[in-house]
Amino acid sequence: MQKLHRLFILLLSFTLPLSAHAEEKHYVSDELSAYIRSGPNIKNRIIGSLSAGEEVTLISPKADNGFLQIQDQKGRTSWILASELSAIPSLRERLPTMEQKIKTLTEQLDTIDAQWNKRTAELQKRVATSDKSINDLKKENAQLQSKLTVAEKKVEVANLQLDDKQREIILQWFTYGGGVAGIGLILGLILPHIIPRRKNKDRWMS
Repeated sequence: MQKLHRLFILLLSFTLPLSAHAEEKHYVSDELSAYIRSGPNIKNRIIGSLSAGEEVTLISPKADNGFLQIQDQKGRTSWILASELSAIPSLRERLPTMEQKIKTLTEQLDTIDAQWNKRTAELQKRVATSDKSINDLKKENAQLQSKLTVAEKKVEVANLQLDDKQREIILQWFTYGGGVAGIGLILGLILPHIIPRRKNKDRWMS
């Protein structure tokens, strides 16, 4: 209700017109009913009255003895005290327009609130989705790190096994080489004794 009251006051301030000029519309003040006279003096005859808020046409903006000449909606030309006229339309005239403007502004505010709530919900959804994606990536990264650690350990074990295998092969080659060298040495020592004897025996027999 307080919000509606503030909007009403704001719209009321926007509806204030500029200063009066010839032939512009004026209105009898809302607070009273006014008498109209045949001339610009309180001594002139009263020819009728105007209701509060009634619209009149100002014939001349210049006051004469505190009176302004007007023409009412019945076509009567008369004089009325300037203090009993207002350049602002009556509240009765302005109220429907202001109520419509207030209704329009209220609908616009409701639309803005709905759009804001929708955007907020969308942003919250995006943030939630982003958080889930970040958490999934962190989880996947942790799994990859774990697999990498296991793979590194396997590579380390394989390297150790390869080193052991290489040492074993080298030792085998050394063993085979040593055996071959030993056999060659033995043959080298034995064969000279065997082969010459055969040659001497062949010579003796001949």
